[in-house]
Amino acid sequence: MKYFKILIIPMLLIVALSISCERDDICPENTPTTPRLIIDLYDAANPENKKNAFDLVVGGIDNDFVLPGYNIVDTNQIVLPLKTDDNTTEYALIIDAFINDNGTPEDASDDFYDGSNQDIITISYSREEVYVSRACGYKTIFKNVTLTIQDDGDKWMISRQPVTDNQSVEDETTAHFTITH
Repeated sequence: MKYFKILIIPMLLIVALSISCERDDICPENTPTTPRLIIDLYDAANPENKKNAFDLVVGGIDNDFVLPGYNIVDTNQIVLPLKTDDNTTEYALIIDAFINDNGTPEDASDDFYDGSNQDIITISYSREEVYVSRACGYKTIFKNVTLTIQDDGDKWMISRQPVTDNQSVEDETTAHFTITH
């Protein structure tokens, strides 16, 4: 009986601890979260071919934010995060930018957001919160997405079109808009 008491107490503790433990709620890294807007850049002279924008800088409007990964790059695809607390997001896209003596990107006119090679795009949309899982919470998807290129009289982006009508941004598997330049 003495040995039975010695064995039963640790067993009860093990059972009690195993019942009270829960599986860790960690969102897997490969779980789709709030998607970003994907823009493919095409050649205006030959719209079937993608074309790089050279020395591109992408920055947010009304802040000093340069989008990570878009600080003087050559690319034919732009991936932009959209605001989840507003129904519009604006970006300045500057081509032929360079680094000044202070290590700051700027365009040829010495004014980062007001140069001759800068175009401002406005992305408007409605938001919808979608439940992913207990571990991951919610993600935002964007519906009725429109993209407007502001005409400053010297646009480097010539035209844009959604990939499909009534554009939505629900994943990052394909481009959502194309822009010719």
